[in-house]
Amino acid sequence: MSASNMRVFIAGHRGMVGSALLRQLENQENLTIVTTTRAELDLTNQHAVNAFFAAQQIDQVYLAAAKVGGIHANNTYPADFIYQNLMIEANIIEAAHQNDVQKLLFLGSSCIYPKFAEQPMNEDALLTGILEPTNEPYAIAKIAGIKLCESYNRQYGRDYRSVMPTNLYGPEDNFHPDNSHVIPGLMRRFHEAKVSNAPEVVIWGSGKPLREFLHVDDMAAASIHVMNLDQALYQNHTTPMLSHINVGSGVDCSISELAQTIAKVTGYQGSLVFDATKPDGSPRKLMDSSKLWSLDWQPNYDLERGLAHTYEWFKANALTLRMA
Repeated sequence: MSASNMRVFIAGHRGMVGSALLRQLENQENLTIVTTTRAELDLTNQHAVNAFFAAQQIDQVYLAAAKVGGIHANNTYPADFIYQNLMIEANIIEAAHQNDVQKLLFLGSSCIYPKFAEQPMNEDALLTGILEPTNEPYAIAKIAGIKLCESYNRQYGRDYRSVMPTNLYGPEDNFHPDNSHVIPGLMRRFHEAKVSNAPEVVIWGSGKPLREFLHVDDMAAASIHVMNLDQALYQNHTTPMLSHINVGSGVDCSISELAQTIAKVTGYQGSLVFDATKPDGSPRKLMDSSKLWSLDWQPNYDLERGLAHTYEWFKANALTLRMA
C-alpha cells in the first residue's frame, strides 16, 4: 500500500501511551488508524492476532499494548506480567512479519537495565547485570521484545525498532490505589487527602530513590519521531545487536521531591510521612537519552508543568477513571 494511504495499527490504543499516540496520529493526513479493543481481540491469542493482521492490511505497527503496573502489582502478579507481555509482543511481531509489515515500533521500559547499572543508563548497559527483583518478570518480557525485533531484522530484513521510555505519566494513566505507578498513585492520594482534609499522606518507601519521569505526550512524540527516522540514520545510532533507543527527560528527582511537587500541584497542605517498611526498588534510574537527542528530539514538558497538566486531566475525568 502506498505511503499516501498508510494503514497504521496502534496496539493498546486505550492505554496511556497508545491513547497519546492516537491523539497525535489521528489528525495526520494520509494515515488510516487501525485500532481494536481488548473485547474485540485478545492479543495473547495467536490465532486471533494472525487473523486480524490478515484482514486489516496493515503497513505500520506501534506496539504499545502491555500489562503494566507498579511495584506492588509486579510483586503480586509476576506470572501474569511475564506471560501476558511475552504473548502480546510475540504474537504481534510474528503476525506483522507473516503479513509483510515492514515497519514496527516496540515500546519497552527502563526496567530492562540492571538494578545497579552505571548512571545515567545508556543502551549498552542491557544484559550487563542483575535486574531489580521486584519487576524482573516484566523486565525479562520487555528484553525479549527487543530481541524479537532484533532477530526479525537480522533474519528477515525487517525494520522493527524499539524505544525504551523512562517512567511515564499523564492522561489515561491508571490511578488504582494499589496497582498504579508512583505518580498516579500519589496524585490520587494527595487529591483525596485534600478533599477530606486529611492531616497526612503516607508515601511508600524512604523517599530517597531517584527517578526520572517523562510526560506521555512527549513519549508519543518521540515514538513517532523514531518511527519516521530514515533507516540509515536510525541504524547509525544502533547496531544489529543493539537496536533500541532510550527516551527520557534527562532529569531525575528523589521520590521525596516528587511527592512535594505533587502536593504543590494538587494544593495539599498537610504532612508527608514516608513508610520505610515498603520497598524502594532501584536506588536510581536515570536514562542516557543522548542518542535520541542527537537525532533532533527534545521533550516539551518539565516535571511540574507536566504534573499540573495531568492533574487537570485527572480532575476532569475523575468520575470515569479506574479508581477502585
